[in-house]
Amino acid sequence: MPILRSGAGLSAPGILFGVLGLAALLTPFMTLAANRIVAGDGIMAWNLASPLAVLPGLAAVLLGLGLGLPAGFARLRLVGAVVGLAGLLWLLMQGAPALLDGAGEYARVSPAVGFWCLLVVLMLLMADALATMALGPMQRGAVLLTVIGALAIMLGSGVLADLSVMQEYAARRDAFVSELVRHLGLAFGSLAAAAVIGFPLGVLCHRREQLRGAILPVLSFLQTIPSLAMFGLMIPLLGWVGDTVPGAQAIGIAGIGFAPAFLALVLYSLLPVVGNTVAGLGATPPAALEAARGMGMTPAQRLLRVELPLGLPIILTGLRIVLVQNIGLAVIAGLIGGGGFGTFVFQGLNQTATDLILLGALPTVALALTAGIVMDILVELTRRTPKDTR
Repeated sequence: MPILRSGAGLSAPGILFGVLGLAALLTPFMTLAANRIVAGDGIMAWNLASPLAVLPGLAAVLLGLGLGLPAGFARLRLVGAVVGLAGLLWLLMQGAPALLDGAGEYARVSPAVGFWCLLVVLMLLMADALATMALGPMQRGAVLLTVIGALAIMLGSGVLADLSVMQEYAARRDAFVSELVRHLGLAFGSLAAAAVIGFPLGVLCHRREQLRGAILPVLSFLQTIPSLAMFGLMIPLLGWVGDTVPGAQAIGIAGIGFAPAFLALVLYSLLPVVGNTVAGLGATPPAALEAARGMGMTPAQRLLRVELPLGLPIILTGLRIVLVQNIGLAVIAGLIGGGGFGTFVFQGLNQTATDLILLGALPTVALALTAGIVMDILVELTRRTPKDTR
């Protein structure tokens, strides 16, 4: 009997994750540096602290990888991913204070390549297990809330306060909150503006084929412009507007800052919004439209009661694309004074401070993943067929 086909055999993804995880354990798990700028020396996982201190963490990681091997036991593989992640947390908790002990006032410890590879492997193992379990949208929402809650408790408890990235955060706590608000404003504000502009434009393009042929190619062209070039083009354009239009600078329109970044994100957002609105409205079955006409519905009624509800999943998919895209692109805004997490990224690049870069990059990744999962749940909820009540 083939091993990979047997219900009690081995999972092909589990084998891959196990091999990658074992390889990651053979690379440095943390780094110890004399200060926040220098690269530092790599430390293997079993050398982070005393053997008794690191043994539980190593055992948990190995057990987690091992539990990911059996096929047909998705819940067991999910437990394995959680156990492995707990092992990573334990190693960080034990390793950071042990390495800093006697290392000097300015010494810094950071996760190294081994930690990040193991984190990715265990997260992929968790994602594979959840996909196999085929959870419903509400169940996935509960899992997401559980993960966010656990992460908030872990960060709020201070167990990782010795890590360099957490020290960067502690030194910039107020600035971090300010840039978080600015980043959310750029991502969600540009989404809202694109929806206000793009949805009516998509309806018009759906109704008039000639307008669709003129608008969509222009929006496609805007989408092909590299992000850095788009942000750069906004600088002279809005700089001219700020210098020549009375009152423009008073409301924040200038060559650098929030305004050019916001406008660039709105322009990038229009194609997914308009295109998916056209596709969603066009996906309405002809029979449904004929039935609506037979009932005497006006075009506006058909749009609101028939076409829009049936096309909503596709329209929301476009909004999902925009939101995840803009959360990532908003990092570039830091290069032109637009704020957001990109401020920390570019400051870190200028100072060759890796952990300062991570202070901007990690929240961006977490925010994008969370937004993508939430939007996926909303899309699936709009696709659900009501239960037959007969």
